[in-house]
Amino acid sequence: MSLLGIDVGTTGCKAAVFAPDGTLLALRYTEYDIQRPQPRSAELDSHAVWNQIFHVIKAAVAESGAGQELRSVAVASMGENMVPVSRERTILGPSILNVDYRGEEYLSDLEARLPNSRLYELNGNVWGNQYSLPKLMWIRQYQPELYDRTYKFLHWSSFVTFMLGGEPRIDYSLANRSLLFDINAEDWSDELLSLAGIERDKLPETVASGVQVGGVGTQQAAELGIPAGTPLVSGSHDQCANALGCGVIEDGMAMYGMGTFPTIAPVFSASPSAEVMIETGLNTEHHAVPGRYVSFIFHMGGSAVKWYRDTFAAEEHRGAEGGDIYPRLFGEMREAPAPILVLPRFAPMGPPDFESDACAAMLGLSLETSRSDVLKGLVEGNTLALNLSFEKLPQAGVRVESFRAVGGGSRSDTAVQIAADILGKPMTRSLVAEAGALGAALLAGIGAGVYADFRQAVDATAQVGDSFEPNPARHQRYQQVFALYKEFRSRLQPLTEQWTALQRSLHGG
Repeated sequence: MSLLGIDVGTTGCKAAVFAPDGTLLALRYTEYDIQRPQPRSAELDSHAVWNQIFHVIKAAVAESGAGQELRSVAVASMGENMVPVSRERTILGPSILNVDYRGEEYLSDLEARLPNSRLYELNGNVWGNQYSLPKLMWIRQYQPELYDRTYKFLHWSSFVTFMLGGEPRIDYSLANRSLLFDINAEDWSDELLSLAGIERDKLPETVASGVQVGGVGTQQAAELGIPAGTPLVSGSHDQCANALGCGVIEDGMAMYGMGTFPTIAPVFSASPSAEVMIETGLNTEHHAVPGRYVSFIFHMGGSAVKWYRDTFAAEEHRGAEGGDIYPRLFGEMREAPAPILVLPRFAPMGPPDFESDACAAMLGLSLETSRSDVLKGLVEGNTLALNLSFEKLPQAGVRVESFRAVGGGSRSDTAVQIAADILGKPMTRSLVAEAGALGAALLAGIGAGVYADFRQAVDATAQVGDSFEPNPARHQRYQQVFALYKEFRSRLQPLTEQWTALQRSLHGG
């Protein structure tokens, strides 16, 4: 017996087959390109990406050799992006991404008509153009023919499940990313639908994660080499699947995702202080686990580490056996805090500012600065940026006692220890290499009755490695660094905004 977990991201998709004890039987990955048809736009070619996803699923099933023993399937996916489809499962258009500018013109009017305090009360979020709603409004106004023809607008987890033969359903965590979901009623909000002028029947029905939503169609099953009718189970937002896959399901725990999007995701069951959460730019979203919620502190600073590799060690990277020189680069870092301070705003930032036109800065550069100093400054800066919101969680009533570190950066002892020292909390490394895909597979198993509940699923599959306790002396030094970081950030922010505006005017961006 095996379980198939599919993890659909913005730039790539992983399909993994697991045994019920979490043993990875097969893994396949495909990448796809973001299309930019005009300045500040970003979308996926839904047709091309679906074809790639289908083929990577087929390859994973074939590699596992367990196609006829496949018990169930579930899909986790990126958050806000949607695909328009017909009732006959025809793809009708591209998927506009969360970083696309389209829809931003509606935000001021929406907020004037419904303040953030009321939106948070209903939906657990505040207004922002990264969500699905502004994109739907843009399609309705500027592509009315597409809007009218569309049977359902589906988030990618729901879309892939639908294309495999399932019913059009969406789990609570992904529904929340639309800004149209009532987090308390666990259904679409009539108030928000009316405000935006979006018809309820354009959206799929809402369900909890881990619920059967149909079976793999006969034609799809024949092509994939699996039994027709194999149960399809509702998935979740990929960050929730990541947390589930690495065992973060209880109050007091948090996931630290150390990848392209450095992310802290605390788990809680009691409602946090709306005032503090709004002030800090934090959301409340259903976890994949019933009765649990998560919030996301994130930014895109993880991409700066790749930039560092490609800029400071490009030749070494090209010549490295196996192509991975990160262990060597991280091994060069000194133990003490870096002699430079980095604002890691290399790409759009998350809370508390949600800057779309950010630019990074470094303080303390000199002729004695080594390349390892720059790398350590970047790694520290990523966690310092997250700490801006993390330090506010206790005021909101959200406690975090320990972290589970996951993602590419978590393979570095030094990087994990830095996070523990800055945040002052213990970190345990997850040994699950594909936590998002495993989280999706666990949902598949729960929906098909392979596991009695979420706790049994996690106990059967969780794999943890070394733990890293915060060093009290270094934590104290980092507290001083953090105080300076906040001052540096507040003084420099107006200048970086002016610099970005000047560059746009000079270069026509």
